[in-house]
Amino acid sequence: MIYKHGNKTLALNINKGFTLIEVLVALTIIAVSLGTIMSSSGNQARQVTYLKQKTLAHWVAMNEMAQLQLDAEWPSTGEKKGSSDMVNTEWFWLRTTKKTEDDDARQVEFQVFSDKNREQQLTRLIGFVNKN
Repeated sequence: MIYKHGNKTLALNINKGFTLIEVLVALTIIAVSLGTIMSSSGNQARQVTYLKQKTLAHWVAMNEMAQLQLDAEWPSTGEKKGSSDMVNTEWFWLRTTKKTEDDDARQVEFQVFSDKNREQQLTRLIGFVNKN
């Protein structure tokens, strides 16, 4: 568009679009942002799964401790390995029983693992059992 004002001529170049460089910069920003969002979403999904496993493992330990307290059998000292089923999953535990200063009480520790080799510990619970 050309404007004349007196003996001066003004030429205005009016663009109504984006240049290729501007479009490429915008696409780069969008790509980096989406990559970050996807990475964050993946980490959150893994954390939710891990927290669910820890919660279920703790419930297994609490159930085993409650069962031990309800049983009439006095637990012997030492270690005992076992497993429990919960939510269609087999959980492996290690029970360690120790004497206390009170002859009528024992300290019991349950460690719950997600694998049979007992290498990936998810939780640990310590409690006491009294002699009936």
